[in-house]
Amino acid sequence: MRSLFSALFCFLCVLGLSAQELNCVVTVNSDQVSQTNQQIFKTLERSLNDLVNKNKWTNRVYKENERVNAQMFITITEFESNRFRGTLQIQSSRPVYNTSYESPVFNYKDNKLSFEYIEFQPLVFNENVYESNLVSVIAYYVYVILGLDADTFALEGGTEYFRTAQKIVTQAQGNNAVGWSHTADNDRSRFDLIDNLMSNTYREYRVAMYNYHRKGLDILGDNNSTGKQVVAGTMRLFETMIKRRPNAFLISTFFDAKSDEIRNIFSDGPKVDIVQLKETLNNVAPLYSTTWNEIKY
Repeated sequence: MRSLFSALFCFLCVLGLSAQELNCVVTVNSDQVSQTNQQIFKTLERSLNDLVNKNKWTNRVYKENERVNAQMFITITEFESNRFRGTLQIQSSRPVYNTSYESPVFNYKDNKLSFEYIEFQPLVFNENVYESNLVSVIAYYVYVILGLDADTFALEGGTEYFRTAQKIVTQAQGNNAVGWSHTADNDRSRFDLIDNLMSNTYREYRVAMYNYHRKGLDILGDNNSTGKQVVAGTMRLFETMIKRRPNAFLISTFFDAKSDEIRNIFSDGPKVDIVQLKETLNNVAPLYSTTWNEIKY
């Protein structure tokens, strides 16, 4: 009997240690299309949740409390037969050490979502084979989420995940799928996002992701003054980057996620040089000047 309980305990432990990587809620909104039968959208939503949360995306062993919290909001704007068009909003966060706070890491909207889907068709990801545009888009953002999360815990820790995302881009381009090409007009395509993340031209972004989270946020609870100084110093990394690449795409992705958090960090607690901080923030992220003006401390 004792051996039976021991075996059961070990089995449960293995299950706990082999938890999937993401804790992600996928929502499909079809309010903008006139379709009386909503079942296909509900089926799609269930299938996507299963794909994201039940698929094993990496070789790393994740504990249950290590799963990355994320959300994907799909808004369908056009639907005809088995063809869908819409947008995809992706958000992810990571816990801050010694707190119950979840810090937003990625907040991004893809406006070029286009795919074909037949109700109940299997959604299967194969890293070496292009299956469908829908699966490729979702898998691509899964690896971006995992890569950015890893970058916040170790310097350039997400490289292997970004490489897989690059591979997905190459496969999708080879199949002439929609939404994967370089866009010279505004540099906000899937190709450009992962290309920038992997480019030494924008290396300060990845250094900033690590410094901001691991050296800044994670010590705020124990040493608020030092943590705030590190976060403020991180903003100066972006100044270096924009001197080389003004209007860098990655800077906007950072502040789309972080603007409110930065305002809150510097609105109370130990003082830092707010004048210099605001000058830096307005220099690197002028679109959020209203938010920076709310830093009154």
